[in-house]
Amino acid sequence: MLDTSQGEPTVPAPTATTAPAPVAEEPRGCLFALSQPPLMIFLGVIGTLLLLAAVHDLFLL
Repeated sequence: MLDTSQGEPTVPAPTATTAPAPVAEEPRGCLFALSQPPLMIFLGVIGTLLLLAAVHDLFLL
């Protein structure tokens, strides 16, 4: 891959003498939101309605 960096790297490479940084708690993201039951029920209902509309268009019209 072509290196397009401009100058020195902003984060120095870790060395053997540096102590590892403490692990910070990661923010909750999209996968956490998708694990919520109300959202999955809503998406299931919308998906079912889209499927029914597609079947109606393809086979009944």
